[in-house]
This record gives sequence, C-alpha cells and structure tokens, in this order.
Amino acid sequence: DGALSALPSPPRGVFRGFQRRSAMATPAQLVNPDAEIVSKSQCLMVNVAAANGLQQVLKTNLGPKGTLKMLVGGAGQIKITKDGNVLLHEMQIQHPTAMMIARAATAQDDMTGDGTTSNVLFTGELLKQAERHINEGLHPRVVVDGFEAAKDLTLEYLEQFKSVVPPETRLENRELLLNVAQTSLRTKLQDELADQIAWAVVDALLCIVPRPEANDDTPVGPADLHMVEIQHMLHRSSTDTSFIPGLVLDHGARHPDMPNTLRNCHIFTCNVSFEYEKTEHSSGFYYSSAEERERLVESERRFTDDKVRAVIEFKRRVCEEGETFVVINQKGIDPLALDMFAKEGVIALRRAKRRNMERLTLACGGMQVNSVDDLTKDVLGFAETVRQETLGEDKFTFVEGCRNPRSCSILIKGPNEHTVAQIKDAVRDGLRAVKNAVEDGAVVAGAGAFEVGAFRHLQARKAAVSGKARLGLEAFAQALLVIPKTLAENSGLDVQDSVIKVEEEQERTGEAVGLDLLTGECMSPEAEGVWDNYRVKRQMLHLSTVLATQLLLVDEVMKAGKSMGKPQGQPEDMEE
Repeated sequence: DGALSALPSPPRGVFRGFQRRSAMATPAQLVNPDAEIVSKSQCLMVNVAAANGLQQVLKTNLGPKGTLKMLVGGAGQIKITKDGNVLLHEMQIQHPTAMMIARAATAQDDMTGDGTTSNVLFTGELLKQAERHINEGLHPRVVVDGFEAAKDLTLEYLEQFKSVVPPETRLENRELLLNVAQTSLRTKLQDELADQIAWAVVDALLCIVPRPEANDDTPVGPADLHMVEIQHMLHRSSTDTSFIPGLVLDHGARHPDMPNTLRNCHIFTCNVSFEYEKTEHSSGFYYSSAEERERLVESERRFTDDKVRAVIEFKRRVCEEGETFVVINQKGIDPLALDMFAKEGVIALRRAKRRNMERLTLACGGMQVNSVDDLTKDVLGFAETVRQETLGEDKFTFVEGCRNPRSCSILIKGPNEHTVAQIKDAVRDGLRAVKNAVEDGAVVAGAGAFEVGAFRHLQARKAAVSGKARLGLEAFAQALLVIPKTLAENSGLDVQDSVIKVEEEQERTGEAVGLDLLTGECMSPEAEGVWDNYRVKRQMLHLSTVLATQLLLVDEVMKAGKSMGKPQGQPEDMEE
C-alpha cells in the first residue's frame, strides 16, 4: 500500500480525455491507435476523386486526335507519348485507388495490347455516375447489382455486334488487317507515318503466322511475336522505317579483313566455342622449362584450331562456284580464329543473342549445331545477301533474301531517341492488334459505334432489370458514352450534338454508325475501315466493371499495416 501511494497521481483530466477519445475512436483505432482511417461517405469521395483525377490526365490522349504528353525524368530524359500504357508505367502514382486503376489498365495492355486509356476513362466514369445516385441515398450494393446486370447485357450485345471473319480468309483479307493496324497506330502516331508502319506490321505478322502448308492461308496456332525482331537505328527520319523479310543483327564482324557483302550465302548457325576457355574449377598448368610451356600453349591452341579447320573444310566441301559462307556463333571466336575465317573469305559473327539464333533458323532454314563433328549440308540455311553497315561506332548485319522466312525484322529509323521509342511502342501495339484480329476471327466497328449501340441496347432492355438496380443499369449506359464524348471533345467538336447525331442515325438505319472526327458527321466504320479488336472491348467491359464495383463496395480505407509503430530504422519485413 505504501508503495502504491508513493506513485505520482496522474494530471487531472487525463482519464477523462482518454475515455472521450475511446468513445469517439473507430474499432480499428482501438486496436491500433496509430491507424489512419478514411471512412464511409469520405471513402467514396476519395475513391471517386482519385479515379476522376487519373481520368482527367489520360482523357486528352484518346483517339487519333488526342494530344501528346511529355514525360521528363529525374536525369533530364525526355519521352513524348500518347500511349496510355507508357504513361501509366512512367508516371509516379502515389494514391492507392489511382494505383489500383492504373494496374488494372496496364494488366489489360499486357493481356490484349491495347485499351489502356479506354479502361481508365470507363472506370472513372462508372464511379462518377454511381456517386450521383449514392449521394441521393441509393445503397452502393444496389448500384453494383445494376452494373453486373448491365455488363452481362452489354457482353451479349457485343457478341451480336462483332463482325466475324471466316478462318479461311483471315490471312487473305489483307485490307482488313491493314485497317485494324491503321486504327491502332493512328491513335499513337501521325497519320502518314501510321499508314506506312501499318504495312510493315501486317507483313511481319503474316510472315510469322504458323500455317499447315506453305501455300495454305489457314492459321493453325498463335503467332509468336518474339520472332519479329524490332531493331532501331538513329539514322535518317522516321518515314524510313521498313519491314525486312530477314534479320537485322545489332553487331558485325570483328575482323577488318572480312568482306562487307556476300551473295548466295550458306548460313551456318552454331553454339560452339572457338576460343580458349578457362576451366570451370580452379586449376593450373605447371611447367619446368620454356619448352614445356610452349608445348602446353600449342596443345591448347591446336584444340581450338581443329574446330575452326573442321568448319573451313566443311565450307570448302559444300560451297560451289559463286557461293559463300557465313558463320554466326552464339559463343565467342578469338582473334586467331577470326583471322583463319577471314583468310577463307568467311563472315564470322560472335556472341549472337539466343533469341536471334532462334530467329535465324526460322528465317534462313537449317538448324543450330553444338558440335563441329559430322557436319552435313542439312544444317545450313540460305540467304541471298549478307551485308554489313556501319553507323558511327555501331555495326549492323543484314541477312536478306531468305527462302520462305518464318521470322523477320522491322527496322525503325529516327533522328533521336524519343522518336525511336515512340515508334517502337506503337509498333508493338500494332503487332498485337493484328495478331488479335487473326486469332479472334472477329473485329468490332470503331469510331464510337459500339458504345452508342450498347447505350441504345441497354435503354431498350431496361425492363430486364427490376427495382432500384435499374438505376445502376442507367448509370452504366451513361458511362459507356464517355468514349464517343471524349473522341468528339478531343477533335474540337460539340460533344452533345455529335453523340445525338450518331444515336439518331443508328436508330434510323439500324446499322453500326460511328463519328467522323474530321467533319463531325456520321460515317460507316465498315466503309472507312475503322476496326477495333474484339478482345480489347470484351476485356475492357470485364475489368472496368469489376474494379468499379469493388471500389464502390469499399466503406473504409485503413492505413494500419504491421510496419506502423516500429522503431525507426527497423526493416518492415522483420518478424519477431
């Protein structure tokens, strides 16, 4: 008792203040006093504000008339782009809700190759439309039920709306594939450049699509886009970008006496070391005299020279009059071996990339060998021309004139780094767009035709949903119009007038009618060749709806992780 009475009494009001704070605290704060909470009505406002902020950033980029963004890095690097995927990857996003929307949109790009900006706009608009009803007293769960019903009806309409391409004509219909590529590329590049690169993209994809026979145009499996080498040269202008039905390697011969150009070439691809190699384990040679050392060096040299001589003998055996020989090796070739090849008039490239070795055998034929024993003519590929170009300190080797190539290159040229980077991103998206069209066997009319058609379809099918969930369906239908509205706004057109024109024309004709961004009048996407990917639209409807419904059902945002309240300097992932 004496010890207890000796303790100092707490200041007056401490317990009263503690009781007041405890009564006002949320359950999470009672468990963790350091927790930061955003609850109930504020939570919805925070999520909608974040989605709206991200939507406003990307809104001006949508469509062929969209504007560009200039990204400047910490070290002064410049990137000019209107590709939503590049923007979301390069921007530093702090807000957790905006980060979730950005991840969902970039996941769509990873899966389908396009639709990033549309995804962000649609998700933001769904939340904005839902907020209006929730502020009037509607429960978020009812809105979510309406969204789910509307999504199912929209996907049903998408199945009816799409234009199916028969399997036997997918590769023959070159005009359709060109239109798909142009629609994708014009949203990222100037029209003239986009139209030129569209030809290169379609040629590249038709080159690598697997077919049952050489003259059969029915695709039998997915195309491997890794078999298209995208090479760039800081040289000339962007309009010099071209398709090459062969390969462009980013290195050249390392011997001054090797020829720069060879014709009628046998291509020998190998993974053989033509250089002195160190042992895998620690080992050493010991000798007691200079003669012994010379013999050791000679025996080592002889081991490498024998492999080089075997290849040279093979070259003499297979090359007839007017034919030449090219060695492309995945491993190293030392200077003495290079000198032996140069004396035979052979171009020898060393340390080629593994992926390029795969592409070479598909482009030129033959097969890669791992040993120089028992070589036959079957292992050789063929190319009409192998030539080298030097650009400053960089060397490039062109392997051209292949017979029935199944791998190819797109050579991007541009005056500076940011132009090349912009074209490279666009080419990747263009390849994915054409690949999707071939594999889906279907395309969707663009220029806002699908979104306006889906809006009309939902208004007509409103009776399929009963009760308050119908308000959620109406909100979903209104959110769909964000795509044609943004296209019109970015083109400097009257937004309401443009959408109403398209809607009235679709009601009058019953056909897919879109918005002409040049004149502001209605037009037929089929006649103008404006086609979007089926899988991009489908994925956008799925992902945006799921994400928006999840964010609407969040009623509390808590920042109360394990790392909070730990001593400064202690790692977050340390566990007791």
